[in-house]
Amino acid sequence: MFKQATDKRVAAFFANGLEECEALVVCDLLYRSGIPCDKVALGDNLAVVSSHDVTVVCDRATSDDDFSYDDYDVLFLPGGMPGTTNLGESQELCDAVRAHAAAGRDVAAVCAAPSVLAKLGLLDGRNATSNPNFQDVLAQNGAIVSQDPVVEDGNLITSQGLGTCVELGLALVRRILGEEAAETCKDKIVYMR
Repeated sequence: MFKQATDKRVAAFFANGLEECEALVVCDLLYRSGIPCDKVALGDNLAVVSSHDVTVVCDRATSDDDFSYDDYDVLFLPGGMPGTTNLGESQELCDAVRAHAAAGRDVAAVCAAPSVLAKLGLLDGRNATSNPNFQDVLAQNGAIVSQDPVVEDGNLITSQGLGTCVELGLALVRRILGEEAAETCKDKIVYMR
């Protein structure tokens, strides 16, 4: 059962073709830690089909009359293809991510999705990582590419892929609730690393 530990909120954006486990692992760790996290479908259909043909039903959609990007403290972009392409083609989402980052609010992305941040110019001169197949996009857009599993540079948090999503989720828990909460979450999931 969800026990809310903070008023801070996270929006995880689900586009058709996403890597569902990248999204759900991070959402799960936030949920376990008491951090409100909405699964937000890009568009008007709550049911989103992943790159592995798994259907996920989201909590809300960007087309909802009462949806506002400003209601969230963290915007999270999962990877996957063509999910990442679909995220990057949403002008509304890209405008919101740019504004969120410019306001000093947290933006997180994993796998291919950091390439969206790079193309928006948000990673220029910043430390970042992504799936190795997309690190050239980061470098071409001025990022200082790291091979670390999770890279936090100010309000931008990037991660390499599904295998690093537990660490990404823990990093977000740590940012929102602190080290003790992250350690408690590690214990709950029997994190062995």
